[in-house]
Amino acid sequence: MIGSLCVVFDIDDTLYLETSYVASGFLAVDEHLRAQGITGFLGEANQAFRAGARGDVFNRALAALSIDDVARLVPEMVLVYREHAPAIELLADAAAALDRYSDRSHIAVVSDGPLASQQAKASSLGLVRWASPIVLTAAYGEGYDKPHPRGFEEVTAAHGASRYAYVADNPGKDFLAPARLGWTTVRVRRVGALHAAVPSGADIQHEVTNLDLLEDVLT
Repeated sequence: MIGSLCVVFDIDDTLYLETSYVASGFLAVDEHLRAQGITGFLGEANQAFRAGARGDVFNRALAALSIDDVARLVPEMVLVYREHAPAIELLADAAAALDRYSDRSHIAVVSDGPLASQQAKASSLGLVRWASPIVLTAAYGEGYDKPHPRGFEEVTAAHGASRYAYVADNPGKDFLAPARLGWTTVRVRRVGALHAAVPSGADIQHEVTNLDLLEDVLT
């Protein structure tokens, strides 16, 4: 019955593969640099990312290209990356799950990440069609990203459900707060997800490989 259950989803590597956002962002940055006469970024960035670089891909790519104007370029590149309109799509199992649970429960979203990026992702994925509220923790300011409970508390304040479930991917931060709130916690451990190799912790009650399997744990 609608109202008895609220299914709350993370965004990255839960509803789509984050590597597709990375690829889209790198392409946007490459186009930005090409307009300034700088070529070769895309190949260097992809190589660095595949090698495991996180957080300093832009610096590494510029260094590989022998570009010295790092202090000016990197802030520009970060802005382009975060504010571009991403070419991403819901995974088929995610779209099916959103349709399925919207008929029988409330749906909401709680997601971390730079605000402009997460707003663009939510827009590109069309999440407003299914989810309310869409809680992007960066909107609160610093210090409220997961595992802080504020985002989850906003969902409980918005819905009078008797049961809540959080479906997410990252065992390092996603599940501590909802577990403490008494929610059902479900990790989706997708092939190709950035945190797929990280072991699950005690705050994860269920683990699935795709969202078609939610039926098995949320009945």
